[in-house]
Amino acid sequence: MSFDDLVLRDQTRRHFFENCAVGAGAMGLAALLQNEQQAQAGPSALGKTHHPPKAKNVIYLFMAGGPSQLELFDFKPKLQELEGKVIPESYVEGKQFAFLKKDAKLLGTRRKFKKHGAAGTELSDAVPHLASVADDITVLKSMKTDVFNHGPAKLFMNTGTQQFGRPSMGAWVTYGIGSESQNLPGFVVLQSGPRGPRGGAPLWGSGFLPTTYQGVPFLNGADPILNLSSPKGIDQKRQSEFIDTVNELNALRLEKTRDPEISTRISAYEMAYRMQSSAPELMDLSGETKETLDLYGVDPAKPSYARNCLLARRLIEKGCRFVQLYHTDWDHHGNKGTDLGDALDARCLETDQASAALVKDLKQRGLLEDTLVIWGGEFGRTPQGEPRDLIGRDHHIDAFTMWVAGGGSKPGVTIGETDELGYYSVEDTVHVRDFHATVLHLLGIDHHELSYFYQGLDFRLTGVEEAHLVQKMLA
Repeated sequence: MSFDDLVLRDQTRRHFFENCAVGAGAMGLAALLQNEQQAQAGPSALGKTHHPPKAKNVIYLFMAGGPSQLELFDFKPKLQELEGKVIPESYVEGKQFAFLKKDAKLLGTRRKFKKHGAAGTELSDAVPHLASVADDITVLKSMKTDVFNHGPAKLFMNTGTQQFGRPSMGAWVTYGIGSESQNLPGFVVLQSGPRGPRGGAPLWGSGFLPTTYQGVPFLNGADPILNLSSPKGIDQKRQSEFIDTVNELNALRLEKTRDPEISTRISAYEMAYRMQSSAPELMDLSGETKETLDLYGVDPAKPSYARNCLLARRLIEKGCRFVQLYHTDWDHHGNKGTDLGDALDARCLETDQASAALVKDLKQRGLLEDTLVIWGGEFGRTPQGEPRDLIGRDHHIDAFTMWVAGGGSKPGVTIGETDELGYYSVEDTVHVRDFHATVLHLLGIDHHELSYFYQGLDFRLTGVEEAHLVQKMLA
């Protein structure tokens, strides 16, 4: 190849990547700039909501493992009558289970159910505290999901897909409408129970959204975030000088590369500096009254689900947009005792009082009106019992129960119905996508319009399949 040919080839390459307005280089730069603009659009990527919001904040009480709707919310006399008989084949034809076989026998419940409140919301004796706020909650008895294994099902409930790498609901919400807090993250995660939830950090991750929108896990102690406190010998002045210097270097790099993650890094340093005082103050419950601590059942010195519920209220008061609590160990395949065993009793004792207290506390402080509280797991449990020595139920995706309160939801109503065995939703079925769309709607967001351009596609929390608003859930 001659020298002239080399020069011509180099000129052609440069023209293509640098000067051609419709070339790959320009398109790549345009995509990068679009993402950077999205990342730097301020506290809200939308700039404003699509319609007036009813809710401003969300507290999501996630019961990891799949609580049994048949022991807590959905009493079926026919299931009691047919206990011990093999479920009709028509129910299970073509179905997949984690552990059951198609000839599994039906299992009734030993729980006592009673109607509560003016609307007669039916609840079991396992949740007596929830019964005290029956007129403040909306019970969704006809939830449906697509995924029956824990990790993927949790991803589906939190991100709208069972694939890793997608943004969580909390990330989508904070990306869409931002946060009012200047000193704390917009999306905070609190955990309780014997271990973390299956699926781990991707459940509250930001996926392909800028990482500034991911959930920030708080530890249940005086130092809620690892490595947040300054090392010994570093005073506030020296810490401030260090942060300023690092941010100046990051700003120079951002100007050169236009990498939106550098902008996120700058924001993270600034937030961490402010949180050195705001986070420990948040965790200090000494200012709470004895009446409030007793309402939740909180021992200020001990980490617990109850303590996390109280912290969730405090976070909302300080402007956090989305607070998610994970309480694990609801996976009751077979346990000692009766009616799913001692484990179910223990989970209800750990969560029932504090969940109801959160609703009461928010209401008496005037916060429930614009705070949406969500309670539920990734799926429910089967009407059939498992063929084990101990009583238990398998994973069930065709019908399960969640409840919500406040934030523009309609209180004191029960939505949906299941068949006589509690197997299928037969009235007002609410798919996970419908639920996501409705939560976004209450926050003033049209789920069709909240999207992010990534790898040539516009992604949404509700995906490409049609999602419908749960109109009966709206006040």
